[in-house]
Amino acid sequence: MYIKKILLAIVLIGLVVGGMFAYKVYSAIFSPNTSFTNDEAFVYIKSDASFEEVKETLDPLLKDMGSFGQIAKRKGYAASIKGGKYAIKKGMNNNEIINSLRSANIPVKVSFNNQETLEDLAGRVASQIEADSISLVQAFRNGEFLKSNDFDDDSKLSMYIPNSYEFFWNTPAEGFRERMLKEYNRFWNAGRLEKAEELGLSPKEVVTLASIVHKESAKIDERPKVAGLYLNRLRKNMRLQADPTVIFAMKKHAGDFDMVIKRVLYKDLELDSPYNTYKYAGLPPGPITMPDISAIEAVLNPERHDYYYFVANVENFGYHKFAETLAQHNRNKVQYIRWINAQKINR
Repeated sequence: MYIKKILLAIVLIGLVVGGMFAYKVYSAIFSPNTSFTNDEAFVYIKSDASFEEVKETLDPLLKDMGSFGQIAKRKGYAASIKGGKYAIKKGMNNNEIINSLRSANIPVKVSFNNQETLEDLAGRVASQIEADSISLVQAFRNGEFLKSNDFDDDSKLSMYIPNSYEFFWNTPAEGFRERMLKEYNRFWNAGRLEKAEELGLSPKEVVTLASIVHKESAKIDERPKVAGLYLNRLRKNMRLQADPTVIFAMKKHAGDFDMVIKRVLYKDLELDSPYNTYKYAGLPPGPITMPDISAIEAVLNPERHDYYYFVANVENFGYHKFAETLAQHNRNKVQYIRWINAQKINR
């Protein structure tokens, strides 16, 4: 009888201990383990992150890091970490948190426009995804990639169509570059290719001309007129004589794209550069900036007119005065020269 009581006591104690253990395990897995008050928080996990680094990232967001670590190891997450952007929702338990970190990588929106160089583009993109600017520049400038896709050192910027795109945050530099090539080919659909052919231009030449149009006018509604003017000059084998190309040539020659040049002087027009459209006829060898899509569309859909000259309109800033003849242009130019001299803008 005594032995039976002892055995019963042992069984009861075992059940209690087992129940406590089961409750502890259940709580570790299924009890809420977030400490923030917002509806959700986002975490960025590096592609090469160790489990310790993941825990450091999550530490401000969790109530009990110990239980999270235990469950993460049991579920195998600690040994198979995946980089990316992840959402942790308020009230999630360890099981839900680990499931989210394992399979719910959230895309981020990557936007860029108006970059003058690939280095500028790399810096802009690097601020939005994991890849750093150095790896991005190396991917952008890869000679084998450029050659195999019919780009060169002058035309390489034209491959990047400015817009907003969805990427996973942990996209590598080469992955970003490959996606941009696909977007470039998608942008140049049959309709746009047909319009470019009608103008006698290749897609890269369209982008090059669009970069000049973009720099010449910030007014989207005026860009088709500016594009039409430059196309008129090209048809007549006239030099484009675009000040922005001279400014680009000066920056490229100096190796300093941060230079601020507000006025092009007559001596600047003598700079021997294929980008100097006062000195060389035709289009420069590549874009002088990354043009907006609106500037590309302006070239593909130019305004039809007989203008060959234009100058800034000081009575309506941002716009220009257009002329069909040099005599008309020179009359328009007098007012602009008078204004710019009054501003004491010497460079």
